[in-house]
Amino acid sequence: MSIRIALSAAAMTVAMTQAASAAMVTFTNNTLWSAFTVAQGKTVATESFDAYNGFYANGLTGNAGGIQWTASAPGNLYAGLGYMSTNNAEALLTFTLSPSVQGVAGNFFATDASFGIVPAIIGVTLADGSSYLGYAATAADFVGFYSTGAAISSISISVAGNLPAGTNFATVNNLYFAVPAPGAVALIGVAGLIGGSRKRR
Repeated sequence: MSIRIALSAAAMTVAMTQAASAAMVTFTNNTLWSAFTVAQGKTVATESFDAYNGFYANGLTGNAGGIQWTASAPGNLYAGLGYMSTNNAEALLTFTLSPSVQGVAGNFFATDASFGIVPAIIGVTLADGSSYLGYAATAADFVGFYSTGAAISSISISVAGNLPAGTNFATVNNLYFAVPAPGAVALIGVAGLIGGSRKRR
């Protein structure tokens, strides 16, 4: 059995198990998160932050796959090298999502003032209090969430664990969203038309 088939089978098994009782599923592997997302009938939209460079005031917005994200942090934001980060060290970086999504993920880590990667403890927290705490040392370190219940409206990233203080900046390389597959959106529209016509009869 190929690795790809095995991963898909594992993701579908987890999907069916989790669907029985609504829960937040946490991943530290991008391939598994993506496979799980697809098994739920979604596709993955990516915000790479490549179009952003320099200082930005809070309330910066962007769009990926129809999901509008709004970034904010105490002291505002700073971007470069395809990374989105805080302008102040040790500040909390928050992305508010509209509409809310069932799955969100990213490459989360810490950088110094020159965007050099700094090994650090990172915390990733959702609006409902679900969280992950772990160690990140590269721009490829990954954390993902998928909710089989209520949708996810925001994600926040914090960093800690380095001395001297004032040298850690919460940073994200890519932000991933689970969005409805194009066919699913069309089916929802058709279902709405059928449902509407039944009510009119």
